[in-house]
Amino acid sequence: MIVLGIILLVVGFLLHLGFLWMIGIVLLVIGAILWILGLVGHAVGGRRHYW
Repeated sequence: MIVLGIILLVVGFLLHLGFLWMIGIVLLVIGAILWILGLVGHAVGGRRHYW
């Protein structure tokens, strides 16, 4: 999810498409939150790792 967010950020920046930029930011933030929750040991969706 983090990688997809970064890809959408780059594509949105290069093509000057605001909606891709916004979706990329949202995916990046959600991915980072899930990653941090996994690192501190909280189960995400009943699993230790969200992937």
